[in-house]
Amino acid sequence: MPRWEPDARARLVVAALHLFTEQGYDETTVTQIAERAGLTKSTFFRHFPDKREVLAAGQETLSGLFAEGIADAPEGATALDAVGAGLDRACSTMTSFNRELGSRMSAAIAANAELRERHRLKQVGMAAAMADALRARGVPQAVAALAAEMGVLAFSEAFTAWVAADEAPDNGTDRTGGTDRTGGTDGAGDAGDGEGMVALARAALDRLRGALAELG
Repeated sequence: MPRWEPDARARLVVAALHLFTEQGYDETTVTQIAERAGLTKSTFFRHFPDKREVLAAGQETLSGLFAEGIADAPEGATALDAVGAGLDRACSTMTSFNRELGSRMSAAIAANAELRERHRLKQVGMAAAMADALRARGVPQAVAALAAEMGVLAFSEAFTAWVAADEAPDNGTDRTGGTDRTGGTDGAGDAGDGEGMVALARAALDRLRGALAELG
């Protein structure tokens, strides 16, 4: 009986994303993913029902972290302040593993309609988790839904900037205090993966808060 590798899930994700970007999603098979990861096909199916679900890896955990952070926000916090607490909780768990695979994941999603739809559903799931947590705090349904959508958008913007900062060539600029292309403080820096992501998410949420105020 083959030994169950404790890091099998992560290895499968890495293998799948490399294959998706190297040869295309449609051309990649479950067998190829398992072989690239040094595992068996049966091991793949212990972790994922199909290759599409590889891109949803971690969604449940991430949604849970958003919800926990919102639930633990101070009493009396506004809906957006509670969303900010959820972003802090989730973003602080980001590691170099998430960052290094970010660009490959984005490329795979951009190149395939099926993966774009799966990614959209993933975002819907995260928004639903945040909205549920906000409603549990007594936030009205419409306000909770809007705040949750802003939270997902802030997270997406932050993740994109965080990955891009890692890919940018080092030109000697202090990345911890520079200004990013979206107009906020970079914050991605080299001072810890989670810390940089938290700073970027907070900056993105603040920009969205300002944009909302301008709607009148």
